[in-house]
Amino acid sequence: MSLDIFKEIVPSILKTNEHLISNDDEEKDYNAFLVNKALSQHIDCIFYVNEMNLHCHLDKKMQYDYLYHSIRKYNRGYQKWFKNTESDNIQLIKEFYGYSTDKAKQILPLLSKDNIAYIKNKLDKGGKS
Repeated sequence: MSLDIFKEIVPSILKTNEHLISNDDEEKDYNAFLVNKALSQHIDCIFYVNEMNLHCHLDKKMQYDYLYHSIRKYNRGYQKWFKNTESDNIQLIKEFYGYSTDKAKQILPLLSKDNIAYIKNKLDKGGKS
């Protein structure tokens, strides 16, 4: 029987006192990257996750044990995963100049509102708004 990361493993670290990983079959179900990403959404777990990122060479069971015994158990609210969103102006700059996202972010503060309006007007393809 395989363990579900988000329904069993992460809640065992954050809320319950149920230690799940005790044999090799259960250890195979542990995905350190996903567990660390899920735990990093909670501000009180960031330092523990960072420590596991620094010691990624450890066995999966050792990583699980560290997180299980280090993080204080209580019912935390659901935290949405952070998504990086790009503004419409960055999309316009990327399309108009053919720049990468990083280059467009550097250029954006240099452009005035008139420049952005000009770019928006030039890239307007018509159609219904």
